[in-house]
Amino acid sequence: MTHGPKKAEYDAREVEALLRADAVTLVDVREPHEHKSANIPGAALMPLSRFDARQLPAEPGKFVVLYCRSGARSMSALSRCMSAGVPAAHLRGGIGAWHAAGLPLAVG
Repeated sequence: MTHGPKKAEYDAREVEALLRADAVTLVDVREPHEHKSANIPGAALMPLSRFDARQLPAEPGKFVVLYCRSGARSMSALSRCMSAGVPAAHLRGGIGAWHAAGLPLAVG
């Protein structure tokens, strides 16, 4: 059973804790060249330009957290999820907030 998020947005430290607890699937809604330059380890890529909330990865017991560079595109994707009835949340401040919190990034 997939559990929905308790709120619409989480800060970087909250997302990191949820990832450690294996409670979320992270989805990057930036474009492929942006994802390749830096991403949060383990994140799936689903660019906003081709985003379909019904195609989000569904893993038992997890909910989706969306992210982008600063939070604007992930909020747009979250709005699409809400319209489609797909439970999700987003990372407030995007990958910029993740990096500012000193959390690890991957390249490639």
